[in-house]
Amino acid sequence: MSKIQKIKGFVDLFPEEAAKFTRMEQLARDTFSRYGFGELRTPVLEKTELFQKSIGEDTDVVGKEMFTFPDRKDRSLTMRPEATAGVVRAFIEAGVHQPGKVSKYFTFGPMFRYERPQKGRQRQFHQINAEVFGAPEAQADAELILMLRTFLNALGLTKLTVELNSLGCHDCRPAYRQALVDYYTSKDRGNFCEDCRRRMDTNPLRVLDCKVPACKALVADAPVITDHLCPECETHFADVRTVLDGAGVAYELNPRLVRGLDYYVRTCFEVASYDIGSQTAVAGGGRYDGLIKTLGGPDCPASGFACGMERLALLLDQLEAPAPDFYLAVVDASASNQAMLFAQQLRDKGLCGEVSFGSGSMKSRMRAANKSGAKVCLIMGGDELAGATVTVKPMTGDGEQETVSQADYLARIEVQE
Repeated sequence: MSKIQKIKGFVDLFPEEAAKFTRMEQLARDTFSRYGFGELRTPVLEKTELFQKSIGEDTDVVGKEMFTFPDRKDRSLTMRPEATAGVVRAFIEAGVHQPGKVSKYFTFGPMFRYERPQKGRQRQFHQINAEVFGAPEAQADAELILMLRTFLNALGLTKLTVELNSLGCHDCRPAYRQALVDYYTSKDRGNFCEDCRRRMDTNPLRVLDCKVPACKALVADAPVITDHLCPECETHFADVRTVLDGAGVAYELNPRLVRGLDYYVRTCFEVASYDIGSQTAVAGGGRYDGLIKTLGGPDCPASGFACGMERLALLLDQLEAPAPDFYLAVVDASASNQAMLFAQQLRDKGLCGEVSFGSGSMKSRMRAANKSGAKVCLIMGGDELAGATVTVKPMTGDGEQETVSQADYLARIEVQE
């Protein structure tokens, strides 16, 4: 009988790798809470319409990459390809918006896109997201970038590049869009790839993001959005840069930077690393003021970012698990029950460690204790069971082996506390 294997693009994370994800989540909770963000958990399954309306039907995500299927009532459902749309849906549905109130949320969880699996990119991948609702000010965008940098630094990641751009607003972008179309027309549409020819009619800005070398060369001299910003967008973008400059955040202005989703306006940014191959972006985001209204909510400004956890994991050094406090070696089966109860008393006092099951030779037990990395090996056999004692063998330092009563050993821990 053939064995069942995992689906292509879906990955099992065993403890060594899962520890990196746990570390990211813990540091994100600690960091984001210092900026006034609270955790929101949303479903992984949503109505397909949510992503069609928010991301854009002409985007690659909606057109090519979503896991979409009908349910038993023939309703179209989709595994979420990104988090923001679901957070916005939850925000609208809960009716928590109040004029002048700023709401800040962060989320963790799996996303799903039908893409070609590669290093740092899977069909089920994980993101850390942060969203700010109700703040139109440039300072909200700058704070997101500062918070993102603080989080990445806490992970030990410092060799990063922040790329920054403004995509304008619904008032000034139409003129830029037309300037792009005129430029593309002058270059002969037939010279562009099939995707770019389609994007010229649906979202000309996305042509700037094409990775095909021929298309990249064709747009090298294309008009830049920063030459077409209205005064309000210019001021907004300048304020973002002023805060970042004051905080000492190094960034590069990239007028070719666009985001893959249609809902972005004004500020957009990416944080990149060049240590993991061609997929350099580890985080990105920006402002999406019209999205909440588009999805049936109030006209509420919003901005946010997403971190790809798989890509971040590639940049993290190999994590060393904290050394266990003890390894309790059972060398006589008669002591197994008492050993387990004594270990539980140690754990109740906050120590961590494991107990060997059954019995074994002293040599094999010491080999297991060494492998565990525990600070101390506790030995329990027939003699220790009879005398209510435990033999203590330090695994680090110059301490000597001794046998003490179990009660005295527990009392020592209370003194240390």
